[in-house]
Amino acid sequence: MEVIVFLVPLALLLGLFGLLGFLWSLKNGQYDDLDGAAWRAISGDDETPAPPASS
Repeated sequence: MEVIVFLVPLALLLGLFGLLGFLWSLKNGQYDDLDGAAWRAISGDDETPAPPASS
């Protein structure tokens, strides 16, 4: 039962680190363009040229 004395503060500290990490990512613009990466993945604009045919 005395392990709760260590686990509760540890859980609160880890939660605080998670919250601070999330707020940091919001501040640095990590969530600004959520649709852009999805459309770039399926757009096909970056087609690689076919290798030259060897004869």
